[in-house]
Amino acid sequence: MGEKGRIVAGLVAPHPPHLVYGANPPQNEPNSECGWEVLRWGYERARKDIEAIGYDVLMVLSPHWQTYVGTHLLGVDSFQSLSVDPIFPNLFRFNYDLKVDVDLAEAIHHEANEAGLVTKMMRNPDFRVDYGTIVSCHLTNPTWNKPIVSLSSCRARSYYSTEVMQEQVVELGNATRRAIEKSGKRVVVLASSSLSHRHFVTESEVPEDMSREHITNHNQYLWDMKMVDLMRAGKTREIVDIMPEFTEHSVSETDSGSLTWMLATLGFPTCAAEIYAYGTVIGTGNIVAGFFPGEEA
Repeated sequence: MGEKGRIVAGLVAPHPPHLVYGANPPQNEPNSECGWEVLRWGYERARKDIEAIGYDVLMVLSPHWQTYVGTHLLGVDSFQSLSVDPIFPNLFRFNYDLKVDVDLAEAIHHEANEAGLVTKMMRNPDFRVDYGTIVSCHLTNPTWNKPIVSLSSCRARSYYSTEVMQEQVVELGNATRRAIEKSGKRVVVLASSSLSHRHFVTESEVPEDMSREHITNHNQYLWDMKMVDLMRAGKTREIVDIMPEFTEHSVSETDSGSLTWMLATLGFPTCAAEIYAYGTVIGTGNIVAGFFPGEEA
């Protein structure tokens, strides 16, 4: 029997397209002068740490691939196309070319089905990969030299409640972990999500003008700092316990389940998170944070 697979790190990996715009990678058509350096540099430090550990696959659950019946997984070997942000087409027109670890995606699909969850493999080769997946993966690995696994966010909260959503994604996280362990692969899991998500409704004339950038309001900031404090203390089960209240009051993208799923795949780690950066993008609160389960006693 081969070596047991493992999750080597879990990252809270926010996906504002502004961060790609500010970095001016060759794949993105618009050009910026600068912008959002604190978050971009935080991603750089996170990249160094996970590259030092070594990994085979990036895995991400994105709020912007929304499915209303079950969780879907990319099931085609590769995708190439142009991703245009529907709200910020002036900032994000990204030519992507990515590889998918279909074997691992199918293994998650199998484990989730065995657990009674509804899942489906997405086999359309012309499928347009969502920008949440693309941005989080690009900022974590801009060389794109690793395959990815991408999971959709089943919108259970839309029909039921945050509590029901969390029950489902915890089971999905458990199934994900079992599939990874059987695969023999070293995986980094990404929660593609902002924290507070009440954003500005107008854009400044120069989008990268950082004199205009701040949190939407103090209440949002207090909620963000509550979550940051819990991450720093390694109190991941408390994070999940307050998630319904946090999601409602901070209008958070945690309604997708991505953060809860990531913590569940790690078995709710008790190690302190490495906080690489906290910053705002059009008023939303964003954190780049890493959980490294190998650091637990």
